[in-house]
Amino acid sequence: MAARDALHPPLPASAPGTDTGLPASIGKYRVKSRLGEGATSEVFLAYDPFRAQDVAIKRVRRSLLEDARETHFQQRFFEAEAALVGRLNHPNVVQILDAVDDPAAPYLVMEYVKGVTLRRYCRADALLPLATVIEIGFKCAMALGYVFKQGLIHRDVKPANLMVTLDGEQIDEVKITDFGSVFNLGADHTQVFRVGSLAYMSPEQLDGDVLDCRADIYSLSAVIYHLLAGRPPFDATQQAAIMNQIYNATPPPLASLREGIAPALQALIESGLAKKREDRPASWDAFSQALSALVASQQVPRGPLQGVLDSERFTLLRSLDFFAGFGDVELWEVVHRAHWQRHGFGAALFRKGEEGNAFHIITQGQVDVYRDGSKVASLGAGTSVGEMAYLAPSPDLRVHAADLLVSQPATTLAFTPDTMGQLSLATRHLFDEAFIRVLVRRLHAAHEALAHPRRIL
Repeated sequence: MAARDALHPPLPASAPGTDTGLPASIGKYRVKSRLGEGATSEVFLAYDPFRAQDVAIKRVRRSLLEDARETHFQQRFFEAEAALVGRLNHPNVVQILDAVDDPAAPYLVMEYVKGVTLRRYCRADALLPLATVIEIGFKCAMALGYVFKQGLIHRDVKPANLMVTLDGEQIDEVKITDFGSVFNLGADHTQVFRVGSLAYMSPEQLDGDVLDCRADIYSLSAVIYHLLAGRPPFDATQQAAIMNQIYNATPPPLASLREGIAPALQALIESGLAKKREDRPASWDAFSQALSALVASQQVPRGPLQGVLDSERFTLLRSLDFFAGFGDVELWEVVHRAHWQRHGFGAALFRKGEEGNAFHIITQGQVDVYRDGSKVASLGAGTSVGEMAYLAPSPDLRVHAADLLVSQPATTLAFTPDTMGQLSLATRHLFDEAFIRVLVRRLHAAHEALAHPRRIL
């Protein structure tokens, strides 16, 4: 650490002629602009010279440090997030990169997400298409499932803590942020209870009761309800009135607030908002699969979204034997890095004599293998093709020895050495293991076809 600071000495706290409300630097990070501020903290866009990238810095407001009680709570919230530095690695979770317990004003350094929060889309005049909301809900459910597997309950799932990046006017990606209220199931110290945002809190969270993943499932269901209806499930001007509704009232049916809400969608969100946790989906896997099934069964009109959704691709890959050993994080990486292709009847994936270095994994449809004009095999979903040419150590071994023709309209995902190089080492290792399983099965089949005297079991 000392060597790093020597290479990148901190900049002066202020510079002549600059806005006195904007620090020139925070620690070794050069401040570029203010991203936002709230009652407890302020967030800055800064440059990290060590990583050579922009970061977001969340700093506790100095005014709070003058109040001993507020200082106590802010220190607990800071410690909760600081404990997660480098721990959360998921495409839909904002990474926490560093934490500095500065006596003047503690701060966190986080991945910078260039986008907006979902608060923008909670107004009745700015609602998102139904399919977009379900896609967001699915990705958040998968991410919170990952977080729960790390022994964590977020406890403050709300639109303001869900960041989205934009591609033009379309939402591209969603990321969960702000883990200051997180409950660590593995912590050995006392943690703050009864934290969160009232409009999205479950009854047991209001009670300060013992929590499990179903508290966050309730909160995400309330967020999805808000995004669909343009209003939260429960709404009142007084906190006591909202609390009474959370305990005793039933939210207005979604179908009465927006057209196009299918009974299955309304039933799922109502189950997520059940008063008793036992009546909610039992796990994040169950909740995310139910959201995905709404799209797969066409219970949600796509509107402007006519392409294949990420949630559909993820669910499809999860069903294939080739990806049986892949975790959620690695599978999301495949969804985003692979080149997805559709092939019509008669299309050739490979021709005999062609040199190639790419491989395909068939996700839907069927491909027939022909040698010298004779069909020798039919390959279906979950099968990899072309991996021998991809794995070959020399060009002369990368020549295809057969024709691979599409016999039923097929969808494949393709990888080249370049795209494989963009994957993490962990994901590439899982591909290697999958290839070994494929090769062992093919060797076994070849021995059986030749009636080998020593049957391979």
